[in-house]
Amino acid sequence: MNRILLLIAAWLCCGFGLAAETAIRTTGAAKPDYDDALARSLGADDYGMRSYVLAILRTGPTPVPAGEERTAMLQGHFANMKRLAAEGKLVLAGPLDGVDGRRGIFVLNVATIEEARRLVATDPVIEKGEMVADLHTYYGSAALMTVNQLHEKIAKKSP
Repeated sequence: MNRILLLIAAWLCCGFGLAAETAIRTTGAAKPDYDDALARSLGADDYGMRSYVLAILRTGPTPVPAGEERTAMLQGHFANMKRLAAEGKLVLAGPLDGVDGRRGIFVLNVATIEEARRLVATDPVIEKGEMVADLHTYYGSAALMTVNQLHEKIAKKSP
C-alpha cells in the first residue's frame, strides 16, 4: 500500500512539475537561465533567434587550374573570410562535401541579400569565377554570433 502511495505521489509531483513548466512557457515568462543582456548583444529575438543570409558556394563557370594563380586565389579567399569575420559580417564558414557542386557555406550577419551579394563579391573565388554563391535568407540561433570568438580559443592552428 505504501509503495502505491509513493508511486502516486511521485507521479503527481512530476505531473505538477511538467504542468508548471508548461504554464511558464505558455504565459511568456522568461526561462530562469535567460540572459537579457547577452540576448540583446547578439541581436536575439524572444526565441533566441535572428536573421542572417546563407551563401551556398558552388562550382563556378571558370575553374582556376592548379598553379600560382590558384594558390594566390585560395590565399585571398582565406584572407577575405578572416577580414569579414573580424568585421562581424561573416558568422560561420566552412567547406561542404562537393556533392552536386556545392563546395562551401557562409552565414553572413547582414540585413539583406543585396548586402550579402556585395560582400561575397569581394572574395577572390567569386571574382575569378571558381565559385558562385546562391544566397538565401536564414533564421537561426543568435548564438552563432559567438562562433568566431569561441573558435579562436579552440583552434591550435589557422589556415
